[in-house]
Amino acid sequence: MKPFTYQRAADPVSAARAAAEHPGARFIAGGTNLLDLMKVQVETPTHLIDVNHLGLDRIEKTDQGGLRIGALVRNTDLAADKRVRRDYAVLSRALVAGASGQLRNKATTAGNLLQRTRCPYFYDISKPCNKRKPGSGCAALTGVNRGLAIIGVSDQCIATNPSDMAVAMRVLDAVVETVSPDGATRAIPIADFHRLPGNTPHIETALKLGELITGVTLPAPLGGTHVYRKVRDRASYAFALVSVAAVVGPQGQRFAFGGVAHKPWRVEAAERLQGAEAVAASVTLGAKTTEQNAFKLPLLRQTLGAVLAEVKA
Repeated sequence: MKPFTYQRAADPVSAARAAAEHPGARFIAGGTNLLDLMKVQVETPTHLIDVNHLGLDRIEKTDQGGLRIGALVRNTDLAADKRVRRDYAVLSRALVAGASGQLRNKATTAGNLLQRTRCPYFYDISKPCNKRKPGSGCAALTGVNRGLAIIGVSDQCIATNPSDMAVAMRVLDAVVETVSPDGATRAIPIADFHRLPGNTPHIETALKLGELITGVTLPAPLGGTHVYRKVRDRASYAFALVSVAAVVGPQGQRFAFGGVAHKPWRVEAAERLQGAEAVAASVTLGAKTTEQNAFKLPLLRQTLGAVLAEVKA
């Protein structure tokens, strides 16, 4: 681990300002991803800004009938909140499907949104990785890529987004709230928050220099039946090969998919179709697979079929 300096931020704006003023600075809260990356020197921050004491740890009702989730709400508390369990069950189920109880006790809402890929070549600093070092190449393209992306990929990167929570938030049309070093605030739709790799896979989100996530807003409840189904190599503490977040009810059907792209994947036009075959074909239109991960195409279709069967049961 490389040497770094540390400060405890007094308020969100001063935290954002400190991040802009210190090249190589990182915010730290639960640290469940950042500390792991620092240990293997994928992340080498020169300055850590502790944001744990900013008062962003509450879940509050909005005037529009939804919920505002503070950036520092722990995953365990969010999953257990009675309003989330009742009105946004897909989110509660996605959170419980992720990591372990110990990690969920520390992991935060903002940190979960900012998780970095678990591509093995990203974690291995002896291998080329355009996400870790732009322009160095992508070892995954010709290496072990069974678990990597099949949709929205580029010649520069085929990594996947690892967050279960983000998939549920995508199906719910959540909005990410931020504050900038100058005190300006933004509301970023979750659909626009994560970026596809293109030629700049190292730029993973819409956040600007120093910008700090302060919360996530959920719209008024959708009603209907909520399902989160995650297919993985083992029963616990494993990232999704394919996951499906679904909300199906009188308002129609919504689906978002994890484990298949650089960001939670949702094709709203596909939601007007009927049947797993038609929806899956629309969702995966233009998919680019490798010999190792081509199985994800039928797996996505079959997982969606199981979700629809569960909804009808």
